[in-house]
Amino acid sequence: MFSFFKKKTAPAELPAALPLEPPPEPPPLEPPPLEPRPELLAEPAAMPPEPPAHALEPHTRPAPEARAALEPAAAAGQPAEPAKRSWLDRFRKAGPSEVPAATPPVPATEPLPSQASLAAPEPVRQPAAPLAPIEPIAPPEPREPATLIAPSEAESGMADVEPAAEARRPWFDRLKLGLRRTGSGIAQVFTGTRIDEALYEELEAALLMADAGVQATEHLLADLKRRVKESKADTPAAVKLLLADAVAALLAPLEKALVIGEAEPTVIMVAGVNGAGKTTTIGKLTRHLAQGGVKVLLAAADTFRAAAREQLAVWADRNRVEIVSQEGGDPAAVSFDAVKAGQARGCEVVIADTAGRLPTQLHLMDELKKIQRTIGKAMPGAPHEVLLVVDGNTGQNALAQVKSFDAALGLTGLIVTKLDGTAKGGVLAAIALWSRERERTGGRPVPVYFVGVGEKLEDLQTFSAREFAQALLS
Repeated sequence: MFSFFKKKTAPAELPAALPLEPPPEPPPLEPPPLEPRPELLAEPAAMPPEPPAHALEPHTRPAPEARAALEPAAAAGQPAEPAKRSWLDRFRKAGPSEVPAATPPVPATEPLPSQASLAAPEPVRQPAAPLAPIEPIAPPEPREPATLIAPSEAESGMADVEPAAEARRPWFDRLKLGLRRTGSGIAQVFTGTRIDEALYEELEAALLMADAGVQATEHLLADLKRRVKESKADTPAAVKLLLADAVAALLAPLEKALVIGEAEPTVIMVAGVNGAGKTTTIGKLTRHLAQGGVKVLLAAADTFRAAAREQLAVWADRNRVEIVSQEGGDPAAVSFDAVKAGQARGCEVVIADTAGRLPTQLHLMDELKKIQRTIGKAMPGAPHEVLLVVDGNTGQNALAQVKSFDAALGLTGLIVTKLDGTAKGGVLAAIALWSRERERTGGRPVPVYFVGVGEKLEDLQTFSAREFAQALLS
């Protein structure tokens, strides 16, 4: 047994090396001669016949065909019992006898025609009837545009007619909603049950809070007391209705339609203070005119305010109208070119937008006078309308603006905007009283053509004294 603890011994001395002799060369190998084998040359003997199935030895496994012949056929409806296989059969390759024969494909047969198909003959197709010629559709008749601008009396032959109440019902609802702040304080006065001096005092305070002014408030109270005495009203609700009649009678001189068509083109000059909404009002007014079939030309004469020219160009693009503008040009020169272009292009209305001017800045008011004179040189008699856009939020200051611009330009009409955002809508009563006094002294009244209660296009409509009074006190 080998062990790691064997004792080391000194190696024995090797004998002296003997001289090595080369080994002898082996003889060359010759292949043995090939002898023919008779058993390979003889013809193969015939295979002995296969012994019968019953002669097989017990230790010999019969072929599958023999086993199938020996086993009885399985009963109908009962599957045959599978043959038992040994563990060695799993390693044997399946012989050609064990591969099942492929089932020959069944030839496809053509389906027999049914009795219905044999009996019913194929229907004969009739030629389609010729289509009737398509009659050309006549173009729809152009309906009369529902413009808010009244036509010339010389063309129509009749005075302006008030639109139907049902057609203006949506506008009345918007107007009532816009005047809610102004009318809420006045309507609260008539919540009591008695008609006495206390009621008139509360009504006076409410009218003054609505910026109707002292003179207009005194005028309305005197007219209301006279109406109450004549009608013998005994309830605050009846007094409220009489107040609506008094307000409508005071505002009646302001109700007038804007007339176009007397001159071609009709030149309209629009002025106002900064932020009153001149450019937006011009866009809405242009929309109403364009819907009525009127050809409009805009003049961007506001060359001082930033983006004023671009803002008016957007409105011109929306309304699909033409515009005359110059970057950094003189406002009077732009207005002159616009009037000449309107005459050459056959436009019916030319609207000139001007820069915002404060009435206290006299040198800026002189610029407006220069524009007005230049328009008159381009077309005699122009401008035919000088409109002032008034912000309803300014209250009594609006009356001061009207007086200043009228003294400088000679106003022909007003447009009151932004009545929906103020409780000072009573300033119209003060303007109406001033216009009445102006007419008595030989001047012409300054009507209110339009009122606005919102930013939408339909929120700018013609002014009606009766609608305004009813919306104010509803």
